[in-house]
Amino acid sequence: MTRLSLLLISSLIALWVVAIAMLAVQNASAVSVQFLVLASVPIPLGTLMAFSGALGLLTGAIAIAITAK
Repeated sequence: MTRLSLLLISSLIALWVVAIAMLAVQNASAVSVQFLVLASVPIPLGTLMAFSGALGLLTGAIAIAITAK
């Protein structure tokens, strides 16, 4: 990868982290995720978004690694 593409990727990830941090500070109330009959323990919205973003990045990286030739 070129330096420009690495800079762009790093900038996008940094922007995502800043957005999650701002949202976490503004919304410190606990939320509970429910799917069918399963429910999570109440956790802050910012923490939930951080885990969701990290899981999405990890899933994308694994998908790229699997499909690369």
